[in-house]
Amino acid sequence: MRRRTLIQVGAWSAAQGLWSVARAQESFPNKPITIIVAFTAGGSADQRARQIGKFMSADLGQSVIVENRPGAGGNIGTLAIARSKPDGYTLGIGNMAPMAVNPSLYKKSGFDPLKELSMIALLERGPLMLVVKSDSPLRSVADVIAATKTKPGGLSFGSSGPGGAHHLSGELFKSMTDTEMTHIPYKGGAAAVVDLIGGQLDFMFEPMYSAVPSVQAGRMRALAITSTGRSPMMPDVPTMAESGVPGFEMENWQGLIGPAGIPANIVRQINASVNKALADPSIKAQMLSQGNVIGGGTPQQFEALVRSETAKWAEVVRHNKIAVQ
Repeated sequence: MRRRTLIQVGAWSAAQGLWSVARAQESFPNKPITIIVAFTAGGSADQRARQIGKFMSADLGQSVIVENRPGAGGNIGTLAIARSKPDGYTLGIGNMAPMAVNPSLYKKSGFDPLKELSMIALLERGPLMLVVKSDSPLRSVADVIAATKTKPGGLSFGSSGPGGAHHLSGELFKSMTDTEMTHIPYKGGAAAVVDLIGGQLDFMFEPMYSAVPSVQAGRMRALAITSTGRSPMMPDVPTMAESGVPGFEMENWQGLIGPAGIPANIVRQINASVNKALADPSIKAQMLSQGNVIGGGTPQQFEALVRSETAKWAEVVRHNKIAVQ
């Protein structure tokens, strides 16, 4: 009799536990949500997190708190997302570098994005532009390639640091054109731009949102854009493919992510909220004004992008023998 009673109590407790989990999922969210940003406050990832978070707060009826955890090329913050409780209350901004590049670039990144993260929704994709100073003798992509062939390693390009979009664009360019050039890493893209304009660098790949103002002001000249199609912001700037590098594509993307194991119905709910945000006129207008392509879609589509990009950049890292401790 006692054994039967214990079995009944155990079954009741298990049922209560499942009921509690189900209730928590049904009432999601019932407390504030945190979005971790793996970069410093004020940057593009931080700005987008606050913008999307504000919309989600109104849509879901709960506060959304943005928390910055920068360091190690985005690894510290992304690892914190991966290690958080998979209940939907800790989310994060997933960027191209820590999610698709760092697992190959760093000997010990500390996490496997495809195994330890939930892909919730792609937010945006942002192309870069190959730019030179306004009075540079390099007037086309063909000129850059010819110059590197004439003086291997002699041309220099700047970046915001190893593994970022600036750097990887240059490495992809080297791989696809079979050229040699010198990478000069800086502690931030702004410092690299100053040296480019000052003539200390020959060229660089700069995100559109920061390159366009300098191009329009006549401080830099844009030679090509890294997306597969021209940008409505600068329709006269050809693509890299049109400029003699067929198949060249580089877009710095970011999306909303969470730890692996978030219940599917909560992922769907958050995904729906993000897609509503991306359809909001003010959010769309800001993204487009920065030259970005609006994301959206399903978690599965976002995951497919991450898988494709991970394979692509692993090959670039391997081919160019890039490594960061």
